[in-house]
Amino acid sequence: MPHDHDHYHDNELDPMAARAKALETILTQKGLIDPAAIDAIVETYETKIGPRNGAKVVAKAWSDPAYAERLKKDATAAIASLGFTGRQGEHMQAVFNIADTHNLLVCTLCSCYPWSVLGLPPVWYKSPPYRSKAVIDPRGVLAEFGVSLPAETKIRVWDSTAELRYLVVPMRPNGTEGWSEERLAELVTRDSMIGTGLALEPQAA
Repeated sequence: MPHDHDHYHDNELDPMAARAKALETILTQKGLIDPAAIDAIVETYETKIGPRNGAKVVAKAWSDPAYAERLKKDATAAIASLGFTGRQGEHMQAVFNIADTHNLLVCTLCSCYPWSVLGLPPVWYKSPPYRSKAVIDPRGVLAEFGVSLPAETKIRVWDSTAELRYLVVPMRPNGTEGWSEERLAELVTRDSMIGTGLALEPQAA
């Protein structure tokens, strides 16, 4: 499943992003940085290093019912018990996908994002088109990410704030009975923990 969605990239940058972009342009023109190297570093933190923490949380919830209950009642403490704490993740709530309900995360005001479990926010998450359409037409957003849900499935949108951030616990794929937490974590993608994707099927691991 693709992770970069160019249809959410636009030119309406917030002031901080615009300044960062201008600085990057100047440094590139002076030959002080390599844009390809910067892109590779960002991609690593967006899709590999950061989301691995969240994947471990989800895998433990899938395999340990007691931990799943702790995660539902006090996600901040449950996540911290695995060693994942820090800035942008002080106040967390876990929302669980179930057969008739799918959860989707957005931050309509800016780009609040649980860095401690998901790493750096992807560019599309911060873009105005995603932030507005996720609220107005969440099913349409999911379709653009390649996720097609039954018509009867409810989609619940959770709006993150500076005080509270969310983590989606996707549904555990069938055919994973008896799997270790390490193996289960390989099925958990960043997008599935935002709600713009689903957990991978066993054959994709």
